[in-house]
Order: sequence, then structure tokens, then C-alpha cells
Amino acid sequence: MNLDIQFRIKNNRNYQRYIRENSHWYKILNRTPEAFKIFEAEVKDRYRLRVTDRISKILESIELFQTFFSSFK
Repeated sequence: MNLDIQFRIKNNRNYQRYIRENSHWYKILNRTPEAFKIFEAEVKDRYRLRVTDRISKILESIELFQTFFSSFK
């Protein structure tokens, strides 16, 4: 695995956790460093770090507050 990818993984806790849970990525990234983009996409998908996931999380929070405040009316 080249040093750039190693530093990226080391500096991101989500990457570290995911690669430990899915050790087959060590071999994939060693053989094809270009697969790092696929690795990043899987991490974002697994831990729900995409923009759409954040928006849906915010909307769920707003709905929760609305139901909470409507119960006091």
C-alpha cells in the first residue's frame, strides 16, 4: 500500500475502523491503489456519511421536535 493511502487511512477514524472490520481491503488497496475511491464510497455508505444521509438525519430531527412541541399544545 502506498504511503499516501496509508496516511489517509491513519488520519481518518472511520477508514481505520472499516478496514479493520473488512480486512480484504488491505489486499485490494495493496494491489490496486486506484480502488481507494471505491473504498471511500463504501465507508461513506456503511457509516452514512453522505450528504443525503446528513440531510435525512436533519429532517428526522426536525420532525422529532415538531412532534414533541405539538404534544405540548
